[in-house]
Amino acid sequence: MKLVRFGNIGEEQPGLIDHAGALRSLAGVVNDIDGAALSPEGLAKLAALDTQSLPLAPSGVRIGPCVGRVGKLIGIGLNYSDHAAESGLPVPTEPIVFMKATSSISGPYDPVEIPADAEKTDWEVELAFVIGTRAKKVSEADALKHVAGYCIVNDVSERAWQIERQGQWTKGKSHDTFSPMGPWLVTADEIPDAGNLGMRLDVNGVRRQNGSTRTMIFGVAYLVSYLSRFMTLHPGDVITTGTPPGVGLGMKPQVYLKPNDVMRLEIDGLGYQQQTVVVEGA
Repeated sequence: MKLVRFGNIGEEQPGLIDHAGALRSLAGVVNDIDGAALSPEGLAKLAALDTQSLPLAPSGVRIGPCVGRVGKLIGIGLNYSDHAAESGLPVPTEPIVFMKATSSISGPYDPVEIPADAEKTDWEVELAFVIGTRAKKVSEADALKHVAGYCIVNDVSERAWQIERQGQWTKGKSHDTFSPMGPWLVTADEIPDAGNLGMRLDVNGVRRQNGSTRTMIFGVAYLVSYLSRFMTLHPGDVITTGTPPGVGLGMKPQVYLKPNDVMRLEIDGLGYQQQTVVVEGA
């Protein structure tokens, strides 16, 4: 299934994409595409629906972030061997973990804001997975049972805040609109191998990132198991797993986002996003 949220910001309704590609409303079926809907019981209920009997969503409606009421948004840094190389950094021996504020989550086609005092705002196409079953100290062998599905996240990053100022990466990753999510959540049964997905990102029609989840250092099952040692993962938590090479930071000379730039992101089987860059407050 492809699960989606649509409507004005803060007023999103749950929906799904039917077999013909039409957007159908799940209003009255579930309250939201959230932890409850993404539990095994919730997904079974949705899978049993006659999708053709569901009402169509209004034409041209805004598509919102595909998961609502996100409890934790966790990022994994330098998780692609080729991205670590372009950054001039050693390959991590265990996952680098940071948090992104959930207030950074935005829709897949919403504008991305460059903060007014930003200097080096960058793009990152990433595979994210969403937890469907509570996970605490789970084994790697059982880890994928806890994954409800997958989606795209653009892990937008203000590099000056992330790298050149003291403290953790979180502040360089958490500005409003720095986590476009969606367009839809694809349930795990439709993604048989999350470790073999092509990933692409263009800026103004120029291909900047062209990678694959094959070069991830720590795969999804490992990350679920690893993170669950340090914190309980709850249904609706989102983990974004790192980016392949081609970010602005790694270019020579470095290139960063500027107003009116257009980013287009795509991952095999997960659809695409597109955002126009604006300046905060403009």
